[in-house]
Amino acid sequence: MLIDFFYTLRAAKLKVSVKEYLVLLEALQAGVLDDEGGPSVDRFYYLARTALVKDEAQFDKFDKAFAAYFKGVELLADFSRELPLDWLRKRLERDLSPEEKAAIEKMGWDELMETLKKRFEEQKERHEGGNRMIGTGGTSPFGAYGYNPQGIRIGQDKGRNKSAVKVWDQRQFKDYDDTLELGTRNIKVALRRLRRFAREGSLDELDLDDTIRSTAANAGWLDIKMVPERHNKVKVLLLMDVGGTMDEHIHRVEELFSAAKSEFKHLEFYYFHNCVYDFVWKNNRRRYSEKFPTWDVIRKYNKDYKLIFVGDATMSPYEILQPGGSVEYNNEEPGAEWLQRLTHAFPKFAWINPEPQGVWGYRQSIALVQQLMNQRMFPLTLQGLEGAMRLLGK
Repeated sequence: MLIDFFYTLRAAKLKVSVKEYLVLLEALQAGVLDDEGGPSVDRFYYLARTALVKDEAQFDKFDKAFAAYFKGVELLADFSRELPLDWLRKRLERDLSPEEKAAIEKMGWDELMETLKKRFEEQKERHEGGNRMIGTGGTSPFGAYGYNPQGIRIGQDKGRNKSAVKVWDQRQFKDYDDTLELGTRNIKVALRRLRRFAREGSLDELDLDDTIRSTAANAGWLDIKMVPERHNKVKVLLLMDVGGTMDEHIHRVEELFSAAKSEFKHLEFYYFHNCVYDFVWKNNRRRYSEKFPTWDVIRKYNKDYKLIFVGDATMSPYEILQPGGSVEYNNEEPGAEWLQRLTHAFPKFAWINPEPQGVWGYRQSIALVQQLMNQRMFPLTLQGLEGAMRLLGK
């Protein structure tokens, strides 16, 4: 059975060797899965991933290939145990009419946070379909699978109305795949406009054309000509939004990321969520344990780096303007302060937005980010990329 699994991983373009496959078989023969409760799909998944995948950037591909090959095996799992938070099932979602939505009151930031604190103190049981307590399927500003124009999402797998100002869950994001094979070279061509070469360094590059001419003029005696090696001098600092509403744009951002890594020799990248605050990270699986202070990033790279933000800028305005406005933690300073610090530290900057340009005017947060970027926001289209590269190349 596992030989077909091996070929499934290879078909998914995972770099799995026969040696790693044999290590997995040896581990199974040694009874690694026999202790601590016996074999299970979950335990085999972690063993196979550990043995076969050496690069964390490939975990997403492994997950998809594993799920595709073992589809249906999960039906053997034990569902006799009580499921936690079963009251959060999506069957409780409500479809409200425009009139009902318009009648729901939108709280301000201070009122929203103070009211949530009171609800935690008052509530002793679960609630469904209400308009006041923390529950599901209702119009309360606190809970899941309901509707409120501006609330705090608690216990929901992903956003539905894109109106939550805070998310009371620890969410897991995945790194963008920088090895994605592009179906077109157009993105690379657009990014190439930013590249600048200069003659510098030691004489260590062969000038083939001049060598041929000199050899011919020298009656066939070899006359080697050297020129200074060409160096790509452009330096790029790439800050990418990940998770939440950016999930809709993963494929296009992966194409951009892959193209950027192949075109720019000096490329540094970090992730953020919705807006940049006091820290960023390089690995989404370790974003809580391996944080990079934004101040350190500003100090580490000098001002000749071109700063490129990639994000849909779709969030609550509080996330940009309000201390504590982040959907995930209580940031001491608003995101606007950090955006201004970054653009001041790196004078040549631009924001690439994968959201269709036609909806920009309907998103208050996009207007705020545009203002902070001095209108240097470009759509993630070929024309938009070319415009951004021309601006950064000046």
